[in-house]
Order: sequence, then structure tokens, then C-alpha cells
Amino acid sequence: MTTPFSRIIEFSTLETKCSYLDGCKTRMEYKYIDNATMELNQALIERGWRRFGHYYSRPQCQNCKACLSLRINIKNYQFSRSFKRAFKKAEGIRYVIQSPTISTEHLELYDKYHRHMEEKRGWQYYYLKPQSYHELYVSGAQNFGKEVLYFQDDKLIGVDLIDFLDDGISSIYFYYDPDYEKLSLGRLSIYEQIILAKEYDLDWIYLGYYVENCQSLKYKASYQPYQILQGNPDLNEDAIWV
Repeated sequence: MTTPFSRIIEFSTLETKCSYLDGCKTRMEYKYIDNATMELNQALIERGWRRFGHYYSRPQCQNCKACLSLRINIKNYQFSRSFKRAFKKAEGIRYVIQSPTISTEHLELYDKYHRHMEEKRGWQYYYLKPQSYHELYVSGAQNFGKEVLYFQDDKLIGVDLIDFLDDGISSIYFYYDPDYEKLSLGRLSIYEQIILAKEYDLDWIYLGYYVENCQSLKYKASYQPYQILQGNPDLNEDAIWV
């Protein structure tokens, strides 16, 4: 799965406060990969890793298995009434799919969204420098990483970072303008991924981690049918989804 140019550095963090569950500790394992191929990216995402830039990470917590990797079954997914409502509200929105970029608009929107989430959900706010944004969301995209830009009246109102896989789409991160919250942009972004997957005849949307008792992550179980990854398989082990 690797190439002569895929240098991999592995490391783990010390225990820190969990961002998802109060009173819990988290520990993450990482792989830094210089030049990940599409095949290697597929294998890692399929085994519960999440890509941010050149870094791949997944939880390695003691005595806690709350973070469950979830993927939507696209072949059997049926759009509900909420799909029609979301797209009716989103009339007039323009979409652009391209390789990830960075601009003043990106940075200002990212900062505005996280200030909003600090007030709404109690997220810890921190200013993300342009270099850090580039390292997280632009670098490492290779030929599989894309961004879906959402525009209304030529104003950037949402950015969805995704990876195209051989069998699906990996949903990396989405942020939006809270002034347009009534448009249900978060839900709309997942619907757009599902539409893309159906157009390309792909099987899955890899939604990342579902945590039942986390307000920011429990919504993922509403996209049915879905599968959950069993355990934390290594690259030389089969990934079993149930």
C-alpha cells in the first residue's frame, strides 16, 4: 500500500482532556505520511483513521470505546422529507468542487464559525493561523482531497473538506457562516456528499466518529442505514464493518 515516496512517522500523544465527553481522557495515535497514495488513504480511512493534512489520527483511549467509526450505506440510502426541505431552503446556493485552497474568505469564515460554536456548544475557541489552516486542510490532499464551496450571491457561506476514495467519500470537516444557519447547511453538506456518491456509483460516506452522548457527533446515527467499524484493525488486518 505504500510507495518508495511514502515516508511514515508514527507517534502517540499523552492523555489529555476529552473534547467529546466530560470527565473523560483521550489519547490519540498518529501517522504522518509525506506522500500518501490513494490506495493507502483508502486503507487507512477504511480502518478508522481520519486525515487532516499529512496527519492521520484515531483514538487510542484506555477504558473507553465511545468513538465509533460510522459509514452510511449509499446503495440502500433513501432520501427523507428533510432532504426536500433542505434543498428547498437552499435554492439559489451555488456549489464549486475543486482542490483545497486557502484565502482570506476561508480564514474569516472558519474563525466566525468557531466563535459561534464556542457560544452555541461550548467548543474551545482558538485562532487558527494561515499556516496551520494550510497544514490541516490544504496540504496532503494529493489527487483525492477536494473542497466543496457553497456560495450565495457570490458570498462564501460554507466549506466542505472531503476525500474521494475507491469505494466512497470520506467526510473530513465542514464549516459555515452562522448567519445562514436557517439553511441547515450542515445537513445540506451531507446530502450533497450522498448525491455525489450516488452519481459516481460509490458505496459509502465515511462520516468519521459517532459518539452517542456527544451533542456535536450523535446526529450521525440519523443517516441510516449505516455500518460501524469493529475495533481498531491494523493495515495488515481486515476491516470488519457491521
